Amino acid sequence: MMTTKTKNQGARRPMSPPTASQKPKSPKTSGRAAAPGSRVQSIYQSVLEAVVEHRLPPGAKLTEEQLGAVFGVSRTIVRSALQALAHDHIVTLAPHRGAFVSAPTIQDAHDLFGARKLVEAAIAREVARRVGAEQIASLRALLAEEHAAFHRGDRRTAIRLSGAFHVAVAATCGEGVLTTFLRGLISRSSLVIALYGRSQASACGHDEHVAFLSALEARDGERAAALMGEHLDHIFGDLDLSPRDEAPIDVGAVLRAQLAAA
Repeated sequence: MMTTKTKNQGARRPMSPPTASQKPKSPKTSGRAAAPGSRVQSIYQSVLEAVVEHRLPPGAKLTEEQLGAVFGVSRTIVRSALQALAHDHIVTLAPHRGAFVSAPTIQDAHDLFGARKLVEAAIAREVARRVGAEQIASLRALLAEEHAAFHRGDRRTAIRLSGAFHVAVAATCGEGVLTTFLRGLISRSSLVIALYGRSQASACGHDEHVAFLSALEARDGERAAALMGEHLDHIFGDLDLSPRDEAPIDVGAVLRAQLAAA
């Protein structure tokens, strides 16, 4: 699987926790007090999973007091977790109001996918010109992981790996401005997909990724760019961006259930 280097220790990949990619254990499972970083990660992961699995809807309020009680941590730890979630656009921090699960608008979705089409078409043309056999093999291995996640019904991992594939394609040309910009776009659009995708296909069509990779391998930049545009159009077309009338939700109960299942 192809990996991409981070710009600094604090960088995060789209739709992933700030540190390890594995699912963290609840602090209660350890015989000693968990380190602050692991407790921040545990809160981050629990909230992320609840959002992706549609247990916490857009607009749900996340209070420091409530999260502190659920996870048995200080408000300082909770605040760090909320800041990490806000960095990845999973929550929105509103001055004097608190933290809320992000609620991208229809216009946000249009803007994000429009920008991605422009950026990723340009990247596809450049990658087709420069990509080598070893890089193709690494991208193919990443697609194999995506395919496995899709078929075992792991939607959260499928979304993450789909975004990782798009970033890995760009990173074959280095960690330049376009790759950095694309990371941010994918982080935000992955949240849109997680919140509003109507089917597993929203995670990103595996067959479309395979066809795109074949075009890159054939060094056909124009075909690769066209396939990428069609692919992003299909993802956007599978979103349900209609207004929602969400019932009140008990955030604490949702997160306690998330911890119990961990």
